[in-house]
Amino acid sequence: MSRRTVSASLPDFPWDTIAGAKELAASHPGGIVDLSVGTPVDPTPRVVREALVGAADAHGYPQVWGTPRLRRSILDHMTGRWGAPGLDETSVLPVIGTKEVVAVLPIQLGLGPDSVVVVPTTAYPTYRVGARLAGARIIAADRPQDVDIAPDLVWINSPSNPTGRILDLDEMRAWVAFARRTGAVLASDECYGEFVWEGEALSVLDTRVSDGDVTGLLAVMSLSKRSNMAGYRAGFLVGDPALTGELLTVRKHSGFMVSTPVAAAMAAALDDRTHVEEQVGRYRRRREVLRPALEAAGYRIDDSQGSLYLWATRGEDCRVTLDRLAAQGILCSPGDFYVDGASDHVRISLTASDERIAAAASRLQS
Repeated sequence: MSRRTVSASLPDFPWDTIAGAKELAASHPGGIVDLSVGTPVDPTPRVVREALVGAADAHGYPQVWGTPRLRRSILDHMTGRWGAPGLDETSVLPVIGTKEVVAVLPIQLGLGPDSVVVVPTTAYPTYRVGARLAGARIIAADRPQDVDIAPDLVWINSPSNPTGRILDLDEMRAWVAFARRTGAVLASDECYGEFVWEGEALSVLDTRVSDGDVTGLLAVMSLSKRSNMAGYRAGFLVGDPALTGELLTVRKHSGFMVSTPVAAAMAAALDDRTHVEEQVGRYRRRREVLRPALEAAGYRIDDSQGSLYLWATRGEDCRVTLDRLAAQGILCSPGDFYVDGASDHVRISLTASDERIAAAASRLQS
């Protein structure tokens, strides 16, 4: 009896491939400055932690659909922050962190070997992983006119991980029109939407983008970065109720449910904007230290209008840059994590303490 090995269809886990560079960076006398991952280092807000503890007596099973309070908080957030009024509770679905949903969305939508998934040419690797888990064909494209077949699922990401590029209104509307014309589901990864340094980040559900029609549209949102809740695994989908309803049914059968304490913490985080503004300020200050230091050291920063990363290049293979920075005790992630092939860019994260960002800037000047 033969058995299909799922892991055989997947690439090497990207961060496993930079173990040597990490070891080199860690040998620096001043210690490593790890700018390779986007994990928050700042405290989870008190209001979130208090809500988590207050809901700790969670003796019963949680609802896959989330608590009524959480659903109201999500809807209020979408109306007040993202210009998406008129949604109701059937449009909402909490998820166990957005990486989970990115990886399983193609399968939970029923996609398979006859399906086509469109991903950005430079993108978060899990879009491709999710398509490969479903056995779907992958097309990489940054414009609808570059897709010559009707796909089943399209991923867009603004602000982008890793490039920080922000899609403007015309680009967002073009993807919506394409999805409607082809019948594709359009999933918009908006996890970095709070972090905008130039321009404006738009939700796919903003009425300027959707014209008030959410058919076929899903916004994918996370509390990991905006509220320093990566360890909580807290995110949500919102959009077309036909899609969220279909996914809710699948997830009920599969046991994909956000815990009751985490649901309470999510609601508290969404109801409070003060901590978000404070966190935006922290990252802005770190960016204002690190970007000029990189530029003075001969790096060019491309895109990077938003998100928590600087997309940097010296015009050389990304693995050469990786080793160059590691020799200075700075660990980045090479651009070939995010493209199908070689890259001359590296992604440099702002998710380090003020002291570590200052240390990196100082080393770049030496």
